[in-house]
Amino acid sequence: MKYLIALLVVVVAASSLVLLQNKPSDNNTAVTGLPWQIDIQPDGSTRVFGITLGQTTLGEIIEQHGDDLKLAIIAAPQESGALEAYYSHYSAGPITGKLLLVLDVAPQQLASLRRRAFQEGGMRRYRLHPDDLPVAYLAPVSVIDFLPSINLDEEITESRFGTPAEIVQVTTQQRHLLYPDKGLEIILDTAGKDVLQYLQPRAFSAHREQLLQSVAAAENARP
Repeated sequence: MKYLIALLVVVVAASSLVLLQNKPSDNNTAVTGLPWQIDIQPDGSTRVFGITLGQTTLGEIIEQHGDDLKLAIIAAPQESGALEAYYSHYSAGPITGKLLLVLDVAPQQLASLRRRAFQEGGMRRYRLHPDDLPVAYLAPVSVIDFLPSINLDEEITESRFGTPAEIVQVTTQQRHLLYPDKGLEIILDTAGKDVLQYLQPRAFSAHREQLLQSVAAAENARP
């Protein structure tokens, strides 16, 4: 039985890899919710996985994908932090992975939620007070992080997402592929998990500057 389960996992992973590598064909045009199916709306917002950034609320996502998620404010002691929802098991079509949603909450409101929250998981996780859950359900998603269960490389990503506008080498193991017109950053990490990060295209310039500043600071800190 254990052998059959292991074999099934391998087959599913291989099928996902083939789908990522192959170019679109008539056989999979009906499949929706895939990571590379990024729609730019007339107002400039990004829509992916059925989520329109800046518009789709957590409550609407729960209606679509269920309530099997973790919801908390993630923050270090001296940080304001962010309200995040996390699906540990998410299927983007046939491609499985983890889905992290950053919710758009005003700073004052976030501070209020944190004061009433229950601290757990060390010093960084604050679980919302039950009375504050309706506030979270009304909050729209501002950023999406998808962590696919399969490993990516530049050949696979370019076959599906196209040639990046820029590649930022952060470390010898980590490269960031930037697609500003799609509001997409793909983080390829040979020493850890690959990440597909989706944000509003209009916010991408500021995001890029923050990335370059962090890279420069890391380089200056090296002996």
